[in-house]
Amino acid sequence: MIYYFTEYTRLILCFGLSLFITFILLPSIVDISRARGLVAVPNSRTSHSNEVPILGGLGVFIGFIISCLIFLSFSTFPRFQYLFAGLIIIFFVGFKDDVVGISPMKKFWGQMVAALIIIEFGQIRITDLHGFLGFHEIGYSVSLFLTLITIVGITNCFNLMDGIDGLSSSLGILSSAAFGWWFFRFGQYDWTVLSAGLTGALVAFFYFNVFGRKYKIFMGDTGALLLGYLMSVMAVEFNEFNTSFSGDMAIPSTPAIAVGVLMIPVFDTIRVSLTRLLKGKSPFLADKTHIHHYLLSLGCSHFTATIILFLTGLGFVFLSFLLSGLSSLYLLLILLCVASVLSFITIYFAKKKQMAV
Repeated sequence: MIYYFTEYTRLILCFGLSLFITFILLPSIVDISRARGLVAVPNSRTSHSNEVPILGGLGVFIGFIISCLIFLSFSTFPRFQYLFAGLIIIFFVGFKDDVVGISPMKKFWGQMVAALIIIEFGQIRITDLHGFLGFHEIGYSVSLFLTLITIVGITNCFNLMDGIDGLSSSLGILSSAAFGWWFFRFGQYDWTVLSAGLTGALVAFFYFNVFGRKYKIFMGDTGALLLGYLMSVMAVEFNEFNTSFSGDMAIPSTPAIAVGVLMIPVFDTIRVSLTRLLKGKSPFLADKTHIHHYLLSLGCSHFTATIILFLTGLGFVFLSFLLSGLSSLYLLLILLCVASVLSFITIYFAKKKQMAV
């Protein structure tokens, strides 16, 4: 049936259906979560004061999956079946963690299995570094290792950033739309449809997460891991599609642009982990040192902090594509310098305010 639709129509319908299904499902999921006690209870680390249902990722998953199953062309791109197999594993890992809890090691191995499925069976992996540090094509072992780190790392970056209302979903909307725009521009329509399906589900979730009163809901590990996994795979595919281009279509700084699109969650996770290690603490120790925590300490509301970080992420996206003619090394250094300066300024004023109190 999808063959009767133009690419534009397929894109719009997938976005609309995903948004509609997720929007319709989330109120029921809120009611079920409350009835079963599946709520986030406020504690010293959280920034909310009331019990909030945590299974928003379930609605995102269902809306996304149904719309993509209808509007994706599995016959022309069969690798999607392996992507969805990995997604199902990620979904159940996150769902179990939200409902009954799961050890960090089991969660890690679940992510590894999901990553290996898409790498080995789907053949979606990093094979070329586009001249970064002098490297172009890389061998299978290095490719496997680098892709595993990329997928598992980005998956956890989004999970760790899910700390205030609307943050993970807004950054997911931004990243998915940025990759989707590029996929559409260069004729990768099935990947554009995938991006549209994810974006639609996230828009519906964002509404309930940020503006919901009676039906306010959190994404939970189910949604955050799902989002991170999909973003990591899109980043890998973005890198790989550029290996087939030459001349004016070639983008020499592809790896750095992929980082730029995901700059907020990736940079903040690396910064927080390094800070904890330098203090002799575990990088996985939960605390309030993420950039959104500092924005809250400056007096920003959840919504204001989310908008600030979304606009900053949007700036990194524009900067990345604007300077795409540079080498990956130079562009990455520029992005890291800008991110470091912005983080330093925010943290400096937040700590100064805390000392003044």
